[in-house]
Amino acid sequence: MVRNSGGGAVLEGRRLVFSAGGRTIVGGDGGVHLAFPPGSVTALAGPNGSGKSTLLRLLARLIEPSSGEVLLDGADARRLGRRSFARRVALLPQTPEIPSGATVWDLVGFGRNPHRGLFDGFSAEDRSAMAWAVDATGLPGHRDRTVETLSGGERQRAWIAMALAQRTDVLLLDEPTTYLDMRHQVEVLELLRGLNRRLRLTLAWVLHDLNQAAAYSDRMVLLKDGRIHAEGAPGEVVTPGRVAAVFGLDTVMVPHPVTGMPMCLPSWSAPGASGAP
Repeated sequence: MVRNSGGGAVLEGRRLVFSAGGRTIVGGDGGVHLAFPPGSVTALAGPNGSGKSTLLRLLARLIEPSSGEVLLDGADARRLGRRSFARRVALLPQTPEIPSGATVWDLVGFGRNPHRGLFDGFSAEDRSAMAWAVDATGLPGHRDRTVETLSGGERQRAWIAMALAQRTDVLLLDEPTTYLDMRHQVEVLELLRGLNRRLRLTLAWVLHDLNQAAAYSDRMVLLKDGRIHAEGAPGEVVTPGRVAAVFGLDTVMVPHPVTGMPMCLPSWSAPGASGAP
């Protein structure tokens, strides 16, 4: 099982700055400071181009910061080799490429690459991790199907199973609900939140839907122009003033009719508002 039942890793970025093409994409004066507490779920939100995906890639060490550092358990992550780091932190990108003809089992096997030599076959431990990941994502009946034949929701579960097979303490996900309909979005969010609770897996995900992010996350971070505009509990972060400042959109907070949790809606969609379609 995932190792972090005893507390897990803390992934942290300190004074992170990333520049490319003469433009600062993440950071600025002082850089970005961001930490993910063990066993927590953190949502990164913000408009397109605000640096969310780049920040995840920096934290996953897929790209190197122009300045600043990434810490794992308080230690400079550069002290770990790439493979050692990949045994602790996994990133599921927004639009991963599907290997041609790959079955679900083949895809999940790629998650074991940080634990295997280049020419090694799968060990008993590898196969156990793969089988667990397939079962955890509800795909045991689809092991031999090619990924191309899966529905959107099943395909996303297969990618999540690949990341889980990596057996990391921290899982970073870049828009895991992209291209999914409402039902499959909820299924994926419920699956990941359930894994977080059962395994104390530390999750950080980029989500565009502020209400989904607030409902399924312990903490939220609002980004604008590569900087953190606000962070904290969802109820503290998602406010009409902050949404207006970050997204340039007038909103109102209304209670959910079932749970009573505050929901953020465009002001024109409030019941009885003039101009509502």
